[in-house]
Amino acid sequence: MATAQPQKPPFWKRRTVLGATIGSALAFFIVGILFWGGFNTGMEATNTLDFCISCHEMEENVYKEYQPTIHYSNRTGVRATCPDCHVPKDWTHKMIRKIQASNELLHKALGTVDTPEKFDEHRLTMAKRVWTTMKETDSRECRNCHNFESMNPAYQKPRARKQHLNAFETGQTCIDCHKGIAHKDVREQLSEEEIEALEKPNPAFIRPVPQMYADGMKAAETAEAEEKAKKAEADKSAKAATDKAVADALAKAAKAAPVVAAAPAADDAAKSSGPCVDCDPVTEAAAEANQAAKAEQLADNAGSTDNAWAGWDWGSAPEREITLFYPGQSSLEWVLTGKDHGGARPVKKGDRCFDCHDQEASDMGSRIVSGEKLEPEATLIPGKRGSIPVKVQASHDDDYLYMRFEWDDTEHTPVPFVDGGKMDADNPMKLAMMFATDDVQYAGQAGCWGTCHHDANGMPDAPEGQEVHKYITESRSEIEIEGKGGKKRGGWDKTKPEGDLQAEMDARHYMDIVRFKSGANAAEDGHILADRIMEGGQGADFDAKLDGGKWVVQVRRKLQSDLPGDVSLAADQVYNFGFAIHDDHTSGRFHHVSLGYKLGFDKEEEGIEINAVKR
Repeated sequence: MATAQPQKPPFWKRRTVLGATIGSALAFFIVGILFWGGFNTGMEATNTLDFCISCHEMEENVYKEYQPTIHYSNRTGVRATCPDCHVPKDWTHKMIRKIQASNELLHKALGTVDTPEKFDEHRLTMAKRVWTTMKETDSRECRNCHNFESMNPAYQKPRARKQHLNAFETGQTCIDCHKGIAHKDVREQLSEEEIEALEKPNPAFIRPVPQMYADGMKAAETAEAEEKAKKAEADKSAKAATDKAVADALAKAAKAAPVVAAAPAADDAAKSSGPCVDCDPVTEAAAEANQAAKAEQLADNAGSTDNAWAGWDWGSAPEREITLFYPGQSSLEWVLTGKDHGGARPVKKGDRCFDCHDQEASDMGSRIVSGEKLEPEATLIPGKRGSIPVKVQASHDDDYLYMRFEWDDTEHTPVPFVDGGKMDADNPMKLAMMFATDDVQYAGQAGCWGTCHHDANGMPDAPEGQEVHKYITESRSEIEIEGKGGKKRGGWDKTKPEGDLQAEMDARHYMDIVRFKSGANAAEDGHILADRIMEGGQGADFDAKLDGGKWVVQVRRKLQSDLPGDVSLAADQVYNFGFAIHDDHTSGRFHHVSLGYKLGFDKEEEGIEINAVKR
């Protein structure tokens, strides 16, 4: 008898490897797809700008702050929305962030930040949380769009490319410098210790500098050098054309001027008694006036000193345009405090102010003089210019350094908080120059900025009833930099004992200063250590003229000196140099100042901004 064969179960009831029927597995699979699709759809629905600003806490605060920024609207039309910056793209970290967001929903329900006032009260706490996360992840969400390795420094400002190079080499990350890029910046509410910890470079983030970036740096610097050379050549050609036009005009005027005939000799008297056909005689008074005018012109050409520059040829001396800017209350302490100045860390580690700010001095001056920053409303001067472009040349012989400065004069802008509108009515212009070696702290990075402090006259922490001028760090036993615990910043009352100051003088730890006052037509020489001490005029002499709306000032300074407070200049060394102009009868801190520059002798090389050539 044949054995009955077992019937196969229907296809949908057949068992799979895990014991489940094909039908149930397929059902689970479909349900899973629907669940995952619904879950992912819901997840992505919460990853939109519209969702993020659907509550008034976000719409009335951070959204309004974000709208004027470049992340919202820009020339290329690429918009970074809330989730681009605040939600990771990979699934694992995205889920973690979504779970964390449940805390935000809790506080939404509790009304923790449901008014602008409450939001601002908790803003710093929320910002610190975001900054910390970005720091820990090496600014992961920033780098979804911005890649260090893809940056082309040829399209960046000098400050940006310098700091991006620092980031490569020291291990910094985007959020170290770009807090407040899309929202109200509350970085200044951090303590200096918090800033130091939060923005400390992380060695794990150090990256090799890509060859493309290095090439871009070189291309940018070459292009800028070529542009400066073209501008200098154009200025030189324009000056030569102007000089020729003036010379031609003078020659034409001299040819057309009336000539006084010499008295005829006795034996020729009869011949000269007739009418003069070929000449146009002038009166004796007119002749004397012509001679007086000529004598005055010669005196002007000779200058106001001992004619040291007669015949001096500036044509072979390279010309550099240096922009002086209005500094407001930007003291050395301000420069060195991270919550005030984003470049504090680079300065402390040795970077120069010049590296970041040389090409943006005009913009800085405009922002400060307008009161946007660093100038209180009470001391604003309406109409005052924010910067002065100055053409600088330098040359030397065996005994002297010669320098020439040329800049446009300005219309008078009365100072509203000074009677008569002029701070220094006797002097329309003053020019001061400082020289120092790298042995003086901060001279190499900041030039004469190392002498300007938060407690000097006209500054925020100036002591009442006490005159405080310039001083350098070496003269103080202590200087309060950050103003911790409400302390006054600076160190006016922390002067070292006389013996210690003398030791600093003997070590040549001072800044050499020479100054010219146009009203008195007088030069002063001095130095800065514990104070600004002006000792007389033996260090330099000046020739200054205001001609055709331009100031031209020439300076002659001895290279070698054994006088206390003088910096001797050797042709094989490089020196720190800075200068300031008090234009339009100003005094004190209301001047225009340069950054710190490097002065060398016959050195056409990188790092020498002012090259004094041998005549």
